[in-house]
Amino acid sequence: MWLKLFFLLLYFLILFVLARFFEAIVWYETGIFATQLVDPVALSFKKLKTILECRGLGYSGLPEKKDVRELVEKSGDLMEGELYSALKEEEASESISSTNFSGEMHFYELVEDTKDGIWLVQVIANDRSPLVGKIHWEKMVKKVSRFGIRTGTFNCSSDPRYCRRRGWVRSTLIMSVPQTSTSKGKVMLKEYSGRKVEVEHIFKWITAHAASRIKTIYSAEHLKEEWNKSDQYWVKIYLFANLDQPPAFFSALSIKFTGRIEFIFVNVENWDNKSYMTDIGVYNMPSYILRTPEGIYRYGNHTGEFISLQAMDSFLRSLQPEVNDLFVLSLVLVNLMAWMDLFITQGATIKRFVVLISTLGTYNSLLIISWLPVLGFLQLPYLDSFYEYSLKLLRYSNTTTLASWVRADWMFYSSHPALFLSTYLGHGLLIDYFEKKRRRSNHDEVNANNLEWLSSLWDWYTSYLFHPIASFQNFPVESDWDEDPDLFLERLAFPDLWLHPLIPTDYIKNLPMWRFKCLGVQSEEEMSEGSQDTENDSDSENTDTSGSEKEAFEDKQSIVHNSSGRASHCEAEACSCANKYCQTSPYERKGQSYGSYSTNEDMEPDWLTWPADMLHCTECVVCLENFENGCLLMGLPCGHVFHQNCIVMWLAGGRHCCPVCRWPSYKKKQPYAHQPVSNDVPS
Repeated sequence: MWLKLFFLLLYFLILFVLARFFEAIVWYETGIFATQLVDPVALSFKKLKTILECRGLGYSGLPEKKDVRELVEKSGDLMEGELYSALKEEEASESISSTNFSGEMHFYELVEDTKDGIWLVQVIANDRSPLVGKIHWEKMVKKVSRFGIRTGTFNCSSDPRYCRRRGWVRSTLIMSVPQTSTSKGKVMLKEYSGRKVEVEHIFKWITAHAASRIKTIYSAEHLKEEWNKSDQYWVKIYLFANLDQPPAFFSALSIKFTGRIEFIFVNVENWDNKSYMTDIGVYNMPSYILRTPEGIYRYGNHTGEFISLQAMDSFLRSLQPEVNDLFVLSLVLVNLMAWMDLFITQGATIKRFVVLISTLGTYNSLLIISWLPVLGFLQLPYLDSFYEYSLKLLRYSNTTTLASWVRADWMFYSSHPALFLSTYLGHGLLIDYFEKKRRRSNHDEVNANNLEWLSSLWDWYTSYLFHPIASFQNFPVESDWDEDPDLFLERLAFPDLWLHPLIPTDYIKNLPMWRFKCLGVQSEEEMSEGSQDTENDSDSENTDTSGSEKEAFEDKQSIVHNSSGRASHCEAEACSCANKYCQTSPYERKGQSYGSYSTNEDMEPDWLTWPADMLHCTECVVCLENFENGCLLMGLPCGHVFHQNCIVMWLAGGRHCCPVCRWPSYKKKQPYAHQPVSNDVPS
């Protein structure tokens, strides 16, 4: 999880650097920045009208370019970034869908139950034509959708009783707006009573009703009283402008942030004395002033702070977020982090998607479960101070220059989703490349065959259903088996019968291996005597073997092991070592020792080359042969040591346990405390 979080933060850093790189390219080619102001005089009449439409100001009675330019200047400064966004939005010819209501309940759920938005609904009476034609309605839908106003059509033929109860006997337009200034309050329905059904007249009617909810100040005395008043709102945003009514985007935001932020429009059109505005720090017209308990913030002085709905919405959301905003943000981050598994996981393609689906389900479930107690704690009354301090911290951090860059990048990548997805895919492919390179350098085998992986998955599934489950605790600690879910439970106490657990043999490559070494070289006579003693010892041990061990070595698989063990390759010269003594725990020994003894004192084995948790012995009980100088040995988790070839064939044949003590070869065991090896020959 921490690796995915690191890759996600690295991806965000790449996006930030890439945005700065794009800004440098634009500056190099054109010599302008996104925050550079644009002179409206240099713009064409069409571009000026586009800016007014994006800000939500009517221009139907302004036929000349001079009047339109003055209206643009009165509504706020124009930046290059805002001009680019407005022109790009105007060129986009994508159709915006409108809702078709099926009846009373559908209308109530979407319109009357919506507490923080505006709806424009065209009601079509029975056997009547719509008030607004199809072409004009499509233009209307596109125009009002820029300001977050949702649209729909209610045909009374689908529910005539509801239309009669509402009094909709003729085709009309209905607008729903919140009735109170509290969050989640009641809504009221307004009916269009105008005679003209042109788009501009309807839009002016909508903006007039939306602006009526904003507190308007017409005098300096009223401004002074409002500025010094302390009420329930901690955050207030003032618009000082020489306009008849605020822009439509400002009115739409006032409805969207109902109960969180108070919007105030200060009309300075007929003011003679503007000294008080200078006293409170307002020097330019128009000005968007955000007043918080921490101080005054002038909107429009930082990167990405345009006079538009999207820019101001992201700015206000960062200062005064809802719980739903935080949940959506956490949901996006968690899913972006989960999708990193598609590139981190190596192997078959089907395996990648199976792991991805599992990760998505796990992460989203944990996210929802973790949010439930958070929502409960937020309802407690004694957490109000904690909530206020959290908002104060957000306001401090989100009014910095770095936060303005982050908001500008968010708007840029949200308006270019193809760029966002392509950079995410490129970042993931780089992660996949370096992960493959790392695993190859570590000699980790990656199964890239889909059929092979599905076969292993089916084996695990059938083993899980019909076989006893193997233990989760395995050996060694560094093995990948520690993270395998099929070894989660302990082996159940069911009768084994002919059913044996289907245990993969990947753990064998992680067992410790080393070469047997002696401290000196022996003569040929000593070697022959040592070999005779070894054969005598082996015969005597075979006669004393218990019944259970005889059965284990008499079956078909053990015979193969014995023949293979005798043919094991040793690289150096043979030697017979003295003191062939094996340390075992008391409950394993039971009066007899594991290993062989020699009556002659030859060269001492080099025990320093042995792993610390392995028992000292000089004989392999699988092939019943002594260890020769230079031969390859392998140890099991229980501490017993064998020829590498012998024990590998033993384990690969399905006997996943030690030939001596029957301890599972994949299960970890506490290491033994080594006893000092005695050089005396036992009597």
